[in-house]
Amino acid sequence: MNVSISYRHVDAQQPVAVEVTRRLDKLNRLLKSYQPDMIQLKGVFSRNQRTEEQSCALTLSLPNGTLHATGNGKNVLAGCKKAFSEIEAQVKKHQSRLRREHEWKRKRPME
Repeated sequence: MNVSISYRHVDAQQPVAVEVTRRLDKLNRLLKSYQPDMIQLKGVFSRNQRTEEQSCALTLSLPNGTLHATGNGKNVLAGCKKAFSEIEAQVKKHQSRLRREHEWKRKRPME
């Protein structure tokens, strides 16, 4: 997986890097069916000057689609956790649609 992360007006980069590596390990387990060089993750950590709110924007490029997630919070770690949990949910939904799981659901018989 190619990872590109940039920081804009963010003070604590070391705790964020630790959290990102932990979340990337979990994301790699979900994406093990893809070739590693075909996956790109771009992340931007920024701070809104007016509201002092921290945000994280993630863009995950897969061979068959692009997923985007954002997370806002009082600190950088909260925004990071929200964005990564949102992108993980999107990956699970994307993969279930590719497997056409929605067509294989068994319908209850009418009584």
